[in-house]
Amino acid sequence: MAMNQQIAVECSDITDFACDVVVLKYAQAFFGADKAVASRIVDDYEQSIAPRVGEYVLLPSKGKIAARQALFIGVPSLYQFDYGEIRKFAGQAMQILAEDMPSAKHVAMTMHGIGYGLDETECFLAQIAGLLDAFRSRSVPPSLQRVTIVERNQNRALRLQQVLKEDLPTESTTMHYRGESTQASSRIDAAGSQSSAKSHVFIAMPFCDDMEDTFVFGIQGPVNAAGYLCERVDFSTFTGDILARIKSRIETASLIIADLTGANPNVYLEVGYAWGKGRPTLLIAKTSDELKFDVQGQRCLIYKSIRDLATKLETDLAALSRQGQASRQEGPLDFQTTYRGNR
Repeated sequence: MAMNQQIAVECSDITDFACDVVVLKYAQAFFGADKAVASRIVDDYEQSIAPRVGEYVLLPSKGKIAARQALFIGVPSLYQFDYGEIRKFAGQAMQILAEDMPSAKHVAMTMHGIGYGLDETECFLAQIAGLLDAFRSRSVPPSLQRVTIVERNQNRALRLQQVLKEDLPTESTTMHYRGESTQASSRIDAAGSQSSAKSHVFIAMPFCDDMEDTFVFGIQGPVNAAGYLCERVDFSTFTGDILARIKSRIETASLIIADLTGANPNVYLEVGYAWGKGRPTLLIAKTSDELKFDVQGQRCLIYKSIRDLATKLETDLAALSRQGQASRQEGPLDFQTTYRGNR
């Protein structure tokens, strides 16, 4: 008998989403959605829900959230929970439920990686890839009918629905498993398994609601369209390992884009480190009046609107790509001619 598993994205709060079981990570500490769920179903959740990496805790919700049960899977710390770990996590969740909750028909999961700066699309595709790995190996609950990725942000949910439509076509979004391979895109196949080899652009800018549209539409869109992963690090999310994360992603970035709007000190710190490491850096700001003395002599892209920023970034990223192609033919790049990150 064929097994049908449908993958979908819905906009909702995970605590209010009705399903058989909600799957959450425990990154050796509580954050966001996992904390919201754990604090509702268990009074002493910080002591009673603390699975080590590779271990898990499956608990009844007792009606305190809409899901009937909650599965917490121990994963590495956020600093180490990268695209590959996200793919592994999704597949492991299905395998655990196949053994411990075979009657589960509807499984819900949240997104991972976006809250601490990983590329939005790559995170999502890596999670989908992990689910497909489980489907292909039949490591899923026999009764499974639906897996829903629940995203609270409406605009992001719409973007993820579009990605799902493009990379897992409608006829394949419902998996009719008879042993045949699915029609997943090459991007899904590569997500999580080859992500570390992909070039990325590191974004230095404040994590705040006022700057979110600037990031999503003015920066993330052009960066992804140019073929790069788009990453940033939220100072408020990480604890002791935040500097290690920032240093690592800056040192390996193809380009650092730093938005100096608002003169955020953390952004200047990231720019200084990028310069110290000789990384190509593109400064941007809404107005030159906000620039501090240290960067006034550097090239800075001034933008009037989000659309203006996107258009100008597309031009600069195209130049970066051309230089990259030239470097493969003629030798190392001289980024200082275009990106004055070194003084």
